[in-house]
Amino acid sequence: MEKIEDLLTALSLEQNITLENIPDIDLYMDQVIQLFENTYNSTKRDEEEKILTKTMINNYAKGKLFFPIKNKKYSKDHIILISLIYQLKGNMSIKDIKVLFEGLNEKIMTSDFALEHFYNSYLQLVNENVETFKKDVKDIAVATKSEVIKLEDKDEDYLEQVLLIASLSYMSNLYRRAVEKLVDEIIQKR
Repeated sequence: MEKIEDLLTALSLEQNITLENIPDIDLYMDQVIQLFENTYNSTKRDEEEKILTKTMINNYAKGKLFFPIKNKKYSKDHIILISLIYQLKGNMSIKDIKVLFEGLNEKIMTSDFALEHFYNSYLQLVNENVETFKKDVKDIAVATKSEVIKLEDKDEDYLEQVLLIASLSYMSNLYRRAVEKLVDEIIQKR
């Protein structure tokens, strides 16, 4: 279980851009990239990995994942949307994110939609999800260990790790499939 605690700590699950992290002034692209690098640096798999690049942001803009910027500056709402994109792109296609955000972008541009309140709700759910995730991973690790013991193989540590990876990967696929079904519902309602 100690290894699982180390894993959960190493994941830096609590790292998120909060509204307090986002300045009240509009930012240039390099400043946006720096904000993301500073916030998510501990989540990198290796030092070469880039959290956010100019190309990524330009592709999000060209793909109309967020409403147009003004004077080459990104507002707080842009940064919130980029933060959501950053979180979603790990298990959603850019095409699905675009579908998901079309309504949000329209609300932002045509009404007094309080994106900051929406984002705070998202962050609240994220915090709850992190706690649920930690508990679930610990439970799966315990179940994995008991299954590997039944195998009576001398390479228990390795088999335990493979079984845990396979189990977590399967759970990830289940969540991804649920997300895809929900996006399909949005498409059907258009």
